[in-house]
Amino acid sequence: MFELRGKLTSTQTLILGIGGVVLIILLWWAMAELLSRQIPVVENFNTELPSSLTQDSLQNSLLRDSILRVDSVKMANATEFRKVYPMIPLPTEVVKSYSRLISKDNLFFNSVRSIWLNLQGYFWAILLAIPIGFLIGLFPIFRGLFSKPVDAMRYLPLTALIGVFIVWFGIYDEMKVAFLAFGILVFLLPTVIQRIDEVSEVYLQTAFTLGANSWQTIKTVYFPAVMSKLIDDIRVLTAVSWTYIIVAEYINKDGGGLGALIYIKRRLQQMPDMFAIILVIVLIGFLQDRIFVYLSKRLFPHRFYKTTLAGNTEVRYGIWMLLAIFSVAIFQKILLPGVGSIATVAMIVAIAAIVFILYGEFRVQSALRREG
Repeated sequence: MFELRGKLTSTQTLILGIGGVVLIILLWWAMAELLSRQIPVVENFNTELPSSLTQDSLQNSLLRDSILRVDSVKMANATEFRKVYPMIPLPTEVVKSYSRLISKDNLFFNSVRSIWLNLQGYFWAILLAIPIGFLIGLFPIFRGLFSKPVDAMRYLPLTALIGVFIVWFGIYDEMKVAFLAFGILVFLLPTVIQRIDEVSEVYLQTAFTLGANSWQTIKTVYFPAVMSKLIDDIRVLTAVSWTYIIVAEYINKDGGGLGALIYIKRRLQQMPDMFAIILVIVLIGFLQDRIFVYLSKRLFPHRFYKTTLAGNTEVRYGIWMLLAIFSVAIFQKILLPGVGSIATVAMIVAIAAIVFILYGEFRVQSALRREG
């Protein structure tokens, strides 16, 4: 287990994984206890000063001093104390807060809303990054014109640009999706160009020897090679995308979303609820990462398997059908807002796609067991 780049058995991986989670929870618990406070059990004791009492005026300074003086007297005269956790809540308190978040704060709706905005941002970023990246990466004229500006885009202070997006798109969903798409595009576009440069010369020479023209070379060499690696880069951007969508949802909190919910809980100083929402975001990000891993294995199986797996074709058909439905839903929202005429057709296609994926996955797993 201490060998450089050594391998763990499945049992060791499971045990160490569980142990790691337990260790993190124990450290969390220890930090919460370390930063806890004892406050007197008396009426009107202020554990935190009101956020409105800033130090930018003499009147506020006097009020702050008055509150702190009263609290110090109450602390000195108190005979009974209770422990509070103003900085880091206990794990048990975070778990208890989920029932309240689900029943009173509509946690499920806010999660679905943030996921939907997140997926839309990904869609537009990928839709723009791939064709623009291929133009700049493959054709010298476009590379000469735009490669330096594209590289410079990485240094844009994106959170500072949110005011610009508010001016351009307003404060509603259009702004949030546009801001998120731009935030992903800034990182994804240079990556597409880099992946094009990394395509092995051997494959290009082979295509040339076989007489492939420029379009055939792009279709059979560049596109598969770039996309098989680009999906891993998209996975890495999961954390970035959730950072930006939470920032965007701070604007117009009435629209809902996990970012808006965190903002409200922060204003109310409800730390257990804030930690609970953050854990939900971590879970969604982890599941999103696993989905990208699955898509990578099924859409580009040559990277993971030496032979063609039976059933992988059916899985790919199902995945492409689901992606087509998602694309139609986004374009319908823009071109025909409020029209739900294709909902029934979309549901039928989605069910068929899931059947394709399940059937194909059954065949894939059977093939893997036979090879194993």
